[in-house]
Amino acid sequence: MKRREFVGGLALAAGASACGKQPAAIDTGADRSTETFKWNMVTSWPPRLPGLGVGADNLAERVEKASNSRLKIKVYAGGELVPALDVFDAVSRGTAQMGHDAAYYHRGKVPAAQYFTAVPFGLNANEMNAWLYYGGGLELWREYYQQFNLVPFPAGQTGVQMAGWFNKEINSIEDLAGLKMRIPGLGGEVMQRAGVTQITVPAAEIFTSLQTGALDAAEWVGPYNDVTLGLHKAARYYYYPGWHEPGPTLELIVNKDAWDTLPDDLKAIVELACQASNLDMQAEYNYGNAMALQQLKNDPNVELRPLPDDVLELLHKLSNEVIDELSARDEWSARIQKSYSDFLDVSAQNQLISEQAYLNARSAFP
Repeated sequence: MKRREFVGGLALAAGASACGKQPAAIDTGADRSTETFKWNMVTSWPPRLPGLGVGADNLAERVEKASNSRLKIKVYAGGELVPALDVFDAVSRGTAQMGHDAAYYHRGKVPAAQYFTAVPFGLNANEMNAWLYYGGGLELWREYYQQFNLVPFPAGQTGVQMAGWFNKEINSIEDLAGLKMRIPGLGGEVMQRAGVTQITVPAAEIFTSLQTGALDAAEWVGPYNDVTLGLHKAARYYYYPGWHEPGPTLELIVNKDAWDTLPDDLKAIVELACQASNLDMQAEYNYGNAMALQQLKNDPNVELRPLPDDVLELLHKLSNEVIDELSARDEWSARIQKSYSDFLDVSAQNQLISEQAYLNARSAFP
C-alpha cells in the first residue's frame, strides 16, 4: 500500500510538470554563501604602530580568516590613501568602506561623538565597555551616526592614558599659561580654558613638533606607544594621570551603503572581530604599558611626575564646565551625556568598593 502511494505521488508530480506546473518549493532566499568582497580600511595610525596600527591590521586578518577569505580588507595607514584625520569623511562619502580611528577627532563636525572616545574624569576602560555593550551607549552611537551614513563599532581600548610629555615643569596652574600642546577632544578644550594653546596633529608629526619647539607639550597614549614614537627623546617631563582620557575607545566605522551589501553571516563576523579586537587591544596595552614604563623609569633623561593637586582640581572644574556647555548647545550631546552620566553615577558607587578599594588595599601593603 505504501509503495503504491509513493508511486502515485511520483505520477502526480510528473503530471504537474507535464502541464507546466512545478511543485511548490520552499523559498529560502538567494544563497549568498559564496559571495566575496574586497574592501579598503583607512586609518589614522602610522603603519604597524603597536596597539593602534597593529590592532587595525589584526582586525582585518580576523575577518578574512573567519570568513574564509570571503571578505578581504586592505588596510591603509594614515596618509597613505587619505589624510590621517580625514577617516570619518572618507568612509562617510564611500571613498573607503571602513575606517579605524578615534571618534573625538571629528569634534568640529560631530561634537557629541567625543563621548564615544573619552570624557575627562569620566568612565574608565571597563566602565566604558559596560556602558557601550549593556548600558545603551552603542545604540545611541549607531543612531547618531546614521545621519552620516556610518555604522560604528567599538574596536579597541588603550586603558587610562598619561597626561603627556612636557618640555618644562608643571608645578602650579600658572605654568600652564601659554603652552602649545597637542591634545585632542574635550581634554583639548579644557586645556584651552586653562591657558594652553590646543593643537591637533597626527601621531607621525608629534616627535618633530616637540623637538623643534612647535609644541611645548603633547599627549599621545601611554608608555607603550610613546616609546615607539620616541617622545621620551623629545621631552623630559612625563606627567600622570591621564585625567582627560580615562578609558579611550577606538572605533571601526563602516559605510552604511557598503554594510547593507553584506550577507548576515559576514556582518556577524565583522561585529565579533571588533569585539575580539576591543578585548585584545586592552590586554596588549595593559602589558605593553607596564613593560615600557620600566624602561622609562630607568632612563636618566626622563622624569616621571604627578600633576599637582591644584592643577587637577582646576582641570576637573573646567571639565564640568565644558561638558555642561556642550550639552546645553547640542541636543545630541545632551541626550548622550544623560545616558553616560547616569551610568557613571551608578558605576562609581560599585568601583569604590570593588576595583578602587582593592587597588588601595594592594598598594597599602607592598
